Amino acid sequence: MIIRLATLNDIPQIMLLIAEVVPAMNALGNFQWDSTYPNAKVFENDIALNQLWVADADGDIAGVSAITTDQEPEYAEVGWDINETAIVTHRLAVSTRYRGQGIAALLLQQAEQEAITRGIKTLRIDTNTNNKATTKLFPKLGYEFAGEIGLGFRPNLRFYCYEKRLDR
Repeated sequence: MIIRLATLNDIPQIMLLIAEVVPAMNALGNFQWDSTYPNAKVFENDIALNQLWVADADGDIAGVSAITTDQEPEYAEVGWDINETAIVTHRLAVSTRYRGQGIAALLLQQAEQEAITRGIKTLRIDTNTNNKATTKLFPKLGYEFAGEIGLGFRPNLRFYCYEKRLDR
C-alpha cells in the first residue's frame, strides 16, 4: 500500500470507489454524500491543485483524501480562527473492500506529514454527525472534538469538527 498524489488517470477508479461508498454511508444513516457530491469535477480540481491523495493497493484505489488548506466559513462557529493556516482533510473515503485495514489512518497520517513539511501546526477535519467510523477514528489519532456546525452547501445536515495541534 502506498499513499501518493492522484492523477487524472485515477478518476475512473475514484468514482467507482465513491459509487461503492455512498450507498454504504446512506445505509448507515449518513447522508453527507450523494449522487451529486463528490463528483469527478471536484476530484479533477483537487488533482489540478496537487491536493488529492490516494491509497494505492497494487494499482487498486483503496482510499482517497483531499489534503487542503480550505476551511469552511462555518468553522468559526466552533471558535476556530479560520484565518490561521491549517491543513484540512476533505473527501476522505475508503473502499468497502478495504475497510478495517487502517487506510483512513494512513491518509490522515499523510495530512500530518503535509502539515509538517509545510510548517503548519494545525490539522482540521469535519464529519457528518452520523458517521460513526470517523467519530471513533479521529480521537484515536489525536484529534480533539471542537463542536458541531451546519454547512451551507449541505443543508439539513450537522457536522462534528475536530482539530489536532502539532505544537502541543
